Amino acid sequence: MNILLVNPPNSGRSIPEERYGLDSLKQIFRGEPLGLEVLASYLDRHEIKIVDLKAEPHSFSDTLAEFKPDIVAFTAMTCEANAVVDLAHQVKQHGNIITIVGGIHASNDPEFFNQSMFDYVVIGLGQHSLPELVTMLSLSTGQQLAAPTIAGVAKTSAQQPLTWTARKFKAKDYSQAKAPRYDLTSQYRDSYFLPNLQVHMGYVVTAYGCPYRCSFCSIAGQAGGQYLCQSNENVVRDLQCLENVPFVRLVDANTFGSISHARQLCRSIEEAGITKQFLIDVRADTVVRHPELLEEWKKIGLRSVVIGFEEISDKRLTAMNKEGSTALNSEALRILNQLGITVVGDFIVDPDYDEADFDQLENYITSHQIDLPMLTILTPLPGTELYAEMKHQICEHNLDYYTLTNAVTPTRLTEKRFYSRYSDLMRSCHIKAKI
Repeated sequence: MNILLVNPPNSGRSIPEERYGLDSLKQIFRGEPLGLEVLASYLDRHEIKIVDLKAEPHSFSDTLAEFKPDIVAFTAMTCEANAVVDLAHQVKQHGNIITIVGGIHASNDPEFFNQSMFDYVVIGLGQHSLPELVTMLSLSTGQQLAAPTIAGVAKTSAQQPLTWTARKFKAKDYSQAKAPRYDLTSQYRDSYFLPNLQVHMGYVVTAYGCPYRCSFCSIAGQAGGQYLCQSNENVVRDLQCLENVPFVRLVDANTFGSISHARQLCRSIEEAGITKQFLIDVRADTVVRHPELLEEWKKIGLRSVVIGFEEISDKRLTAMNKEGSTALNSEALRILNQLGITVVGDFIVDPDYDEADFDQLENYITSHQIDLPMLTILTPLPGTELYAEMKHQICEHNLDYYTLTNAVTPTRLTEKRFYSRYSDLMRSCHIKAKI
């Protein structure tokens, strides 16, 4: 069967730009669709093509006409969900093509995709669910399956809500037998560029899911609340596949989520003689408790870390279920600065901020050595604990605005003033950025 895997185009909208003519946070990096590259490695008995509409936004119609897929499978983040609905509708106009949707939004809010332009929804990691569905469709010569008995797969229905059996995720089941199909995105490789670092970047998965439960984060839904480390052998293999890519982001909500695994992986990379620079995600408490591990990784090429400081108020950190404190964050910064590791610091701006809150955040960022401050707006994403808590407060339900740079709940300041302060703060952070 011909299977087309689709990475949707940049499709988020901006309230500050549309209503007030203010610049919002732009996408600074177009990363490769690693999830689709991984899925493709499980579908090697079929003819597979990946179309990356972030790199080539106007190529979809031509790809449909030329490739003539039997199945089109989409991935989507929350702010891309509406765009994927439109693309699936376009697919159906091309004939009897089966449409499937998965990804982070489908995993957290699958009912959103219970619409006529989709045939199936894959909930959670799809490395086994999607191939099993494709096999059943192949045996049925492409005909629709009324109710596939595949864990993690739901058949859409115009008459009733989705029903499915949750798939149980175990680390041994998600240690990839084959390397991601990086070859299927080779034509886009020059587009995978990080301007602030002035480097082309590749992605290698080191784990799925997350061991923590921050209320605002949607990652837990991906792996059913599990934290599934990729084997060291597979990580080394995938790094070697990206032989011409000097800078790699290790894709993991918390690269040091398992300290013993992170230490072993460091040794495996060193023993394999791999010479690359790395960007990883790490928690402040991990930095403080295990500075020696950061030092070991620095020796094998660790250049930058993304660290979620989130807030400068202990009260707000506690409300987010974030296991940390402002004192811990400051100590982590001191250690990273001492080690000479570049810090990409994530902060969350609450729509409830007043003038004093903005002033305090700005003073914190300007007085601390954070190489690239990143500012997002607190957004209750569907499927998260925060969404359940704040659902009644949401005033903007169009998912196009769920980019983490729009306030979808009411602001304490006037909306125009809130976005003015937010825009000014982002501008000052951009000027500060030194990587």
